[in-house]
Amino acid sequence: MPPEFTHPKPAASWETRAYWEGAGRHELVLQRCGDCGVVQHRPRAICASCLSSALQHFVSSGRGQVYTFTVTHQNGVPPFRDAVPYVLAYVDLEEGPRLMTNIVGCDPGDVAIGMDVVVDFQDADTSDLGDAGGAFAVPRFRPA
Repeated sequence: MPPEFTHPKPAASWETRAYWEGAGRHELVLQRCGDCGVVQHRPRAICASCLSSALQHFVSSGRGQVYTFTVTHQNGVPPFRDAVPYVLAYVDLEEGPRLMTNIVGCDPGDVAIGMDVVVDFQDADTSDLGDAGGAFAVPRFRPA
């Protein structure tokens, strides 16, 4: 298996704060519209379906299936260049949204469309953030 890479810290905003705080607790947090019931990911201030602001955050099951993927063999950007080959994939979550992520915990050649996966988290060093840091983790997926 290829080596792990260190994800760059995200530029979190007030819209994405619940998502990143959940990831720090090893929870995959999604949004559900209180008016139309649509579940969405990427976090945002309004429902992408009905434009309501009645959004609720909840912890997802963390289960899904690989929708599509690619194996990246070349990437000159640090820290990704030292981790090739790695799998970049779209995962269809049980709750409905499709999430771009990495597949880890298996050989890239073993990944397949339709493969059952479960969320996994890579903890990150936050010592450079001082007291404002808190826990930080990046969600990615592994075979179920």
